[in-house]
Amino acid sequence: MLDVRDLSVSYGKHLALSGASLSVGRGEIVVILGANGAGKTTLLKAICGISEGKVTGSLTMENEELAGKPPEAIVEAGIALVPEGRGVFGDLSVQENLLLGAYAARALDEEAGNLERVHALFPKLAERRKQTVRTMSGGEQQMVAIGRAMMSNPLILALDEPSLGLSPLLCKELFQSLAVVREAGLGVLLVEQNAKQSLAIADRGYLLENGGIVHQDTAKNLASDPAVQKAYLGAGSKSAAKTTPAKLVLPAKATPRRPPAGPSPSEIAAAAMKKVVVPASRPQAALPVSGPPNAAPAAPKAAPRSSVPPASGELDLSELVSRAAQMSSRRPATPAQTNGATPRSPTPTPKPQAAHSTLPAVPMPDLASSTDRLRSMLDEIEAAARRAESYRPILSQSEKRR
Repeated sequence: MLDVRDLSVSYGKHLALSGASLSVGRGEIVVILGANGAGKTTLLKAICGISEGKVTGSLTMENEELAGKPPEAIVEAGIALVPEGRGVFGDLSVQENLLLGAYAARALDEEAGNLERVHALFPKLAERRKQTVRTMSGGEQQMVAIGRAMMSNPLILALDEPSLGLSPLLCKELFQSLAVVREAGLGVLLVEQNAKQSLAIADRGYLLENGGIVHQDTAKNLASDPAVQKAYLGAGSKSAAKTTPAKLVLPAKATPRRPPAGPSPSEIAAAAMKKVVVPASRPQAALPVSGPPNAAPAAPKAAPRSSVPPASGELDLSELVSRAAQMSSRRPATPAQTNGATPRSPTPTPKPQAAHSTLPAVPMPDLASSTDRLRSMLDEIEAAARRAESYRPILSQSEKRR
C-alpha cells in the first residue's frame, strides 16, 4: 500500500534524511530502528506531510502520489499519525477526543463502526468515556491517542515512540494491542526504541543510521543478528561475558623477608641507657657565718625550699631573703666601732655550683658597691625577719582556757 522511494529532508543546508526507501503492506507491522538523532521522527513527519523542512522524493499510497500534498490530503488518503507525546486534548473527555478523530470525509460513514472497533480494542475507553483525559494515566492516554487515529478509518497507522514514558506492564499491553490492530487489516509503521518488544510483534524492520537506511530484513533475522543485538538489544556484552571464561588469578609467591643489618632497635636503646648519667642532687650552699665580734646575730634559717625547682628565669623569694640576711650579718663595722678606721670591703664568697645541676646559677649582688638605699632595704628585711621570729599573738581569755 505505502511505498516510499528516495525520500530526503533538508533543513537549510543540513540534510536530516537522505534517500530513505521503504514499504508497508496491508496487515503488516514494519518497525524502524535507530539511535537518537538518526532521523526516525523526521521520516514519519515527511510521510504524513507535517515536516518543516524541504521534502524531496516519491511517496505513493495505493498508487496515488502524495509527495508535496497537505496533511489533510494525506489523512484522506488513509495515513494516520500517532505523534510522539500522544498529543491528546487533556481538558476534553475520552468520548470527545475519539470523535475528533472522525472528521475526515472517509470516516464519516464509518464513525459508529470505528468507535465500536476502538472500544473492542481498548475496553477501558468504553468504561471511561466520560472521564477527562488529563486525569488518566500515561498508558490510558496513549490508548486514547491510538483510538483517535483509528477513528479516521486509516489504512496505515504510523506511531512515533508509543511506549515512551510507559511502565513495562503498560508497554506489554500496548504492543499486544498493536498486534490486534494488525489482525484488523491495518498496516502499522512503528518507530520505537524498545527494539526487543517491537521486533517480537513486527514482520519486517529497517535500520536507520545518520539519516539513511542501512539495512532491512525480517524481524526474526534482525532479532538474531549479532550486530543488531549489540547495537539495539544490549546483548553483545552479556553474551561475550558468558562465553569467555574468567581467568583464575593466582596469588604471587611471598618473597622471603630479608634479615635486617646491624643491631636491633632494642639493642640500640639498651646501649643508650648505659650512657645516661643521672644528675646528683643539688647540694646546699655552705655560706660562712663568721663575722666581726660585734656583728648582729644571724637571721633564722629559712624554711627548706620546695622540691619543685622554680621556673626558668624566676627566683625563690625565701632563698633571696635568707641570703640577704646572711650577707648583711657579715657587713663590716661602722667607723665608730672601728675607731674611725675605714674597713676594707670583704670579698664575697662565691657560691659553689652543684655538679650536673640543671638549675641556673643566680649570682648574689655585690653589696659593698651597692647604694645606701639597697643597704637600708636589707636592714628592713632583716629587722622584719627578727620581728617575725619573736612575734607571739595575743590570745583572748577564752582562747587561753582552751
